[in-house]
Amino acid sequence: MSEEKSLQTRLIHHDYHAPDGFAAFPTAIHHASTVLFKDVAALRSRNWQDKAGYTYGLHGTPTTFTLEARLAAIEGGSHCVLAPSGLAAIAMVDLALLRTGDDVLLPDNVYNPSRELGNWLGKDFGISARYYNPMVGAGIAGLIQPNTRLIWTEAPGSVSMEVPDIPAICEAAHAAGALVAIDNTWSAGIAFAAFDHGVDIVMQALTKYQSGGSDVLMGAVICRDKALHQRLETAHMRLGYGVGADDAYLVSRGLATMKLRFDAHDRGARQVAAWLKARPEVSVVLHPAFPDCPGHAHWARDFTGAGGLFSVIFDERYSEAQTDRFIDSLRLFKIGYSWGGANSLCVPYRMQGMRQGWHAKGQLLRFNVGLEEPADLIADIEQAMKVLG
Repeated sequence: MSEEKSLQTRLIHHDYHAPDGFAAFPTAIHHASTVLFKDVAALRSRNWQDKAGYTYGLHGTPTTFTLEARLAAIEGGSHCVLAPSGLAAIAMVDLALLRTGDDVLLPDNVYNPSRELGNWLGKDFGISARYYNPMVGAGIAGLIQPNTRLIWTEAPGSVSMEVPDIPAICEAAHAAGALVAIDNTWSAGIAFAAFDHGVDIVMQALTKYQSGGSDVLMGAVICRDKALHQRLETAHMRLGYGVGADDAYLVSRGLATMKLRFDAHDRGARQVAAWLKARPEVSVVLHPAFPDCPGHAHWARDFTGAGGLFSVIFDERYSEAQTDRFIDSLRLFKIGYSWGGANSLCVPYRMQGMRQGWHAKGQLLRFNVGLEEPADLIADIEQAMKVLG
């Protein structure tokens, strides 16, 4: 830059370019809203849907493209788009595939914000959202209407832990011309190969295991079919979804250790759950790897592991006030939603208000077993149980 330019201009325009050849393990962080083009011809010829090039920060940078490719590979998919949260990813799927007059089926144990979204679609958009028994399996064929375009699944339900028969649901859906989407967050794409079992679209809340730090909100939608991906990508563009480069970097950084952490969560959760199962204060342990959990046979057939999340139902002799005191007395387990981080959590749920036909009378508590020593977590639960009386 010529010295004839003013200092202010020279602060903005400079001639220096870093030399090529730098390599390091971390994904580089590219902060960009404006993407620069070599010339007008390049600007006019580049397509925002073509990931061979860049057009605008909202449509992707090397940082987000790299994360998308890695997430697709983990799931065995071909295409991926990122969203600001798991719920944003669910909304993107719904708005990409559903129109006024269409019908969507959701499992009755669905993630509650997804239920609220379904109710909103029915109320304000003329899209009927109906709820089905998650254990219906092949029987879902009897629920599919001519206008049913999409069937959501969740394996397992993130509170009540039923494991559905995903291949049977997919077979019935495809025979009727409907697509199947799954919230695959519980398995992180590690323990359940959704596409190999017939699913068309995978949603992941990257907030959980992929991040692993309890500090990032992000979601992803992954598929194999290019035409389907283009529909999702168009909705992504129209909704104006974007994720920050620093958040994308944090998720990318977490992927290298994700399976190690997931396996550690799995081992710890099974140990804690087995201890709880032997306690007289607990009537039911809802852990998909345990034979008496609804859908365990599907888990044993289709899954290769579990994570750190499971639920328990306390004996009905204990009131809500008593189990609330139990939670308040925990020291290592903190009170908070989400899961997948290093810290253990415990949250109560009022199931009668969440699920149709819920018959269990005891109080349901959901545990997320983090990366603490399981023996310490068990000791924490044991001391907290003393307040039950």
